[in-house]
Amino acid sequence: EVQLVESGGGLVQTGGSLRLSCAASGFPFSSYAMSWVRQAPGKGLEGVSSINSGGGSTIYADSVKGRFTISRDNAKNTLYLQMNSLKPEDTAVYYCVLGPGMSGYRGQGTQVTVSS
Repeated sequence: EVQLVESGGGLVQTGGSLRLSCAASGFPFSSYAMSWVRQAPGKGLEGVSSINSGGGSTIYADSVKGRFTISRDNAKNTLYLQMNSLKPEDTAVYYCVLGPGMSGYRGQGTQVTVSS
């Protein structure tokens, strides 16, 4: 059974940092690209970042480029999202997604709230 469990969210002030983690199990993690998506209150899903299976190729939404860094540890079956210089508009539920896009299996999400 595929499981993706996100953690690391919380309340942070503008300009602060958070590191999200996604613990994966039930599939060969090192063989799959992975992604982070988010959903702000009252809005649809937004792709944040993706990383290829080996970790050597990444892409970012323009809204987070230069502030967020996606990474993975295939030995630990874990995906990360380092978020720096957070803004109130980054407030959302962040989901880990199996695959390179937004439509794959995703976890239950972790709430990130950035106060102004």
